[in-house]
Amino acid sequence: MTEVGNTTSTSSTSSSATSSTGLTGNYELFLSLLTTQIQNQDPLDPLDSAEYTNQLVQYSSVEQSIQTNANLEEMLATLKSNEASSYVSYLGSEVTAAGGTTMLSDGEASWSYSINEAASGTIEVRNASGAVVYSEEVSLDAGAGTFEWDGVGDSGSASPEGAYTIGFNLKDSSGNAEAASVEISGVVDGVDMSTGSTFLKIGDVSVPVSAVKEVYRAT
Repeated sequence: MTEVGNTTSTSSTSSSATSSTGLTGNYELFLSLLTTQIQNQDPLDPLDSAEYTNQLVQYSSVEQSIQTNANLEEMLATLKSNEASSYVSYLGSEVTAAGGTTMLSDGEASWSYSINEAASGTIEVRNASGAVVYSEEVSLDAGAGTFEWDGVGDSGSASPEGAYTIGFNLKDSSGNAEAASVEISGVVDGVDMSTGSTFLKIGDVSVPVSAVKEVYRAT
């Protein structure tokens, strides 16, 4: 089932609403005290009108700031809602993204890689727990390539379907470590925004939207 997580739900009381409630209570108390002072002031030594007028202006300024914050919160909520709607368009699309974790499904898993210099070493495939389930000694030419795995582990048994991560431990002809750039592809079947960041779900694999390089219409 396709699911879309949503982080745009609002709490029962926004911070601006809370601030407004507090300000209203303080403002009413201030007016009550001010009125009492005016009623009981010494006619020969009246209160400085400029002082309490200045306080009224300050309260008005704070109230305007809170209203501005409330408007901004409403705008942000609208933007998040629109953002969530835009991510829904990824559902059912095939994406290519930077990353070494992909799904093993129907005995097939593949990774695209690229290295700058010809290198040799070991490729390891790890399960979701981080344990190495398959390793292979390889010699790779410079440039782009694809590594395909049939799901059979070092033990000779078929590995269960799920997320698996590839690792390249390579060295060039001079013995220097050679880094590999890795990409994965898959069809998006969910969008997760529960953590505050957006991830596209490809089976058990979570792909940050920022890691997506290409999007295709799924065939």
